[in-house]
Amino acid sequence: MFIELEVKSSITVHGYDNDNKEIEEVFEGTDYMKKIIAIHRIQSISEEYILVSSSHGRIMYWYHQGTMEDIKQQLLDIDIKIA
Repeated sequence: MFIELEVKSSITVHGYDNDNKEIEEVFEGTDYMKKIIAIHRIQSISEEYILVSSSHGRIMYWYHQGTMEDIKQQLLDIDIKIA
């Protein structure tokens, strides 16, 4: 299953350093773009971010257009269960 969203990069977490602090790459000034995202990559959704998993153990925070409720409804529309 996939979902189409308009997102822009915010933060990519590449792992952790020796002190267990996240190694972050911060993106600024990027534009929103449409992406078709595999549902299994979505870790969480908030009003500000969608958190998705990526390759090599990375996670990415993306800003998204619309509201959390909009995304929730898109998921419900394709029969994704939300408790």
